[in-house]
Amino acid sequence: MDDPAGLESKPRRPVDKVAMGLGITLVALVAAALYFTPKFVDDGRQREMRAWQIRLGIVADSRAAAVNEWVDQNFAALRELTENASLQLYMTELTMGEGDKSRVTDEAAEAGYLRNLLTATANRAGFTPSPAGWEVRANVERVGVAGIGLVDANGRSIVATPGMPPLAGPIRDAVAKALGGEPALIDMYTGASNLPTMGFVLPVFAVQGETEGAKGIGVVVAIRVIGRDLFERLAQPGEIAKTAETYVVRAAGAVVDYLSPLADGTPPLQRSLALDTADLAAAYALEKPGGFAVRKDYAGDEVLVVSRSLASLPWMLVRKVSWAEALGDTETRLRTMLGVFVLVIVAVTVTIIAVWRHGTVLREKESTERFRTTAERLETLSTFLRVVTDSQPTVIAAVDGDARYTFANEPAAKEAGIAVDDMLGKPLADVIGPVKAKALTEINRRVLAAAERESHTHRFGIDDEERVIKSEHIPLPGTRDHPPGVLMVLDDITELTDARQRSEQRLHQLIGTLTSVVDRRDPFSAHHSVRVAEVARCIAEEMGVPDGEAQTAEIAGTLMNIGKIFIPPEVLTKTGELTAEERTLVANSYMVSVDLLDGVDFEGPVVETIRQMRETWDGTGPLGKKEEETLRTARILAVANAFVGMTSPRAYREALTFEEASTILLERSGTAYQRKPVSALINYLENRGGTEKWASFRDTPA
Repeated sequence: MDDPAGLESKPRRPVDKVAMGLGITLVALVAAALYFTPKFVDDGRQREMRAWQIRLGIVADSRAAAVNEWVDQNFAALRELTENASLQLYMTELTMGEGDKSRVTDEAAEAGYLRNLLTATANRAGFTPSPAGWEVRANVERVGVAGIGLVDANGRSIVATPGMPPLAGPIRDAVAKALGGEPALIDMYTGASNLPTMGFVLPVFAVQGETEGAKGIGVVVAIRVIGRDLFERLAQPGEIAKTAETYVVRAAGAVVDYLSPLADGTPPLQRSLALDTADLAAAYALEKPGGFAVRKDYAGDEVLVVSRSLASLPWMLVRKVSWAEALGDTETRLRTMLGVFVLVIVAVTVTIIAVWRHGTVLREKESTERFRTTAERLETLSTFLRVVTDSQPTVIAAVDGDARYTFANEPAAKEAGIAVDDMLGKPLADVIGPVKAKALTEINRRVLAAAERESHTHRFGIDDEERVIKSEHIPLPGTRDHPPGVLMVLDDITELTDARQRSEQRLHQLIGTLTSVVDRRDPFSAHHSVRVAEVARCIAEEMGVPDGEAQTAEIAGTLMNIGKIFIPPEVLTKTGELTAEERTLVANSYMVSVDLLDGVDFEGPVVETIRQMRETWDGTGPLGKKEEETLRTARILAVANAFVGMTSPRAYREALTFEEASTILLERSGTAYQRKPVSALINYLENRGGTEKWASFRDTPA
């Protein structure tokens, strides 16, 4: 045969070694440029990043030291008060007098002196309602804003400056901590003046020798409004970077609070952002104190950021500068070098094209001719395939991963009621409806993912009539020009299915007729086969076996006793003890059933199940099969037959109780019966309502 793709072997052209060497050299130069140019630029960027890290770190260290100094100054002002001899003596006498001011020597004068002392310290250290140098709104209530107070060991206020806030909330918590002997800090909050406020608390210790222990006998509480005296310390003297900024933040649950004024005009304590905000500079600073990274600031701008923790404050100092300002020149150089690199690439490309132009033109002409021939043959092949698929009675169609038609034959178009060309590119749901399309699309997705074909049977309502459709789904590998897809072959098997159902219905009718013949001959065995079939089905379902096996066990149970039609009625209804010959005749009647049914074509191994039903788990049965050598359906049927037989009355004996039958089956598990079906039967009796459902088994027939 001819080459179907039209790609007949051609004699190879001689290789131009000079041209090949030139081409290899040019490719090597381009590869070197591709490697070294970005590396050089990246090295320059990294050097610039390290330089900025050092600059930002130096400023951050100096600003952190300034903030720590401010905190120390505030505590130092309070420490002068706590070490004042008059204050210590007053507090000591008050403590020894158990809070009774009348027991303090010259209490009125001492209290007046302390009030004046606190007021002087407040004015000098800035613990006043109107901090100097910071803007205060004209209508702000100045009472309860800031001041210094003296508190005894029981948390009661003794004396305070005008404007001192009440001892509540975080102030009271800090007082309790300071009474334990440690300085306490009241973190920044929005005070009564709607301005940022914080407090400092130091314990007052007794005069030496008066009391014992390291606990305070009282505390000095100082509340101040935060203003320029703190925030101006964040500004770097001589700052030349336009976008550089230093601010302080703290973590508050799931958010980050900005405590200082921001460059965009946001006042302190007026902005909070979620800690999990993507690439947030403040969140990074809180997570990695002292770190350096490229992140986004509160305005969403990309910045270089460093952070420093503060010694005595639960804050984080953040120093940042805009990435564009810091590395803009570097990026300009990068773009310039890349532009030069592009020009070099263009020049190299032009050179390569010039060198290979002649050979390429010839090859293109050759390839064009070969592709033309190939296209003609592919068109012929496509036409042939369409003729073949159009002649098939089944629907054949292909869809891509988006469930859009890429191919359809005439039967598919006829069923859809539109032309083949109109189907291509349309979604599956638009052509065959959403219900049918959904079922097929789910299968196609699995087939594409696993690259394995699947077969399914569906029932769809089509034109007010239920139709049974068998579908084959075959994965189609993708090519350079076509994505992966699935080939679907849909066959309407409604008539075949209906015929099978009618056949199965006739079979069940025949089975019912044969069973009724046996029931009429032996009233004590009436319904025995039906009951065995029902119990076998329940055991199989409880064991989780496939439905086909469960149906086989059920049919075998229904038909196993038809051999009894050859046993005389007087033997079946005999009320006395059966002779050995009669017992053998009754016991072997199932083999007569096997002979009668041997020529019937069942879907499952029904006849073989009946043949093996007398086999035992230990291999002592008639055929000598043991354990897994016996069909699972036969093992199930054996347990079901024994159970129904023991729990049903006979002409010569009474019926056993379910408990007695279960005990016998358990005792014979591992020898006569497999344990699994016995356990499944007992579980169904005790936990699935089997005892109530089958209670009629023990009724004596009329």
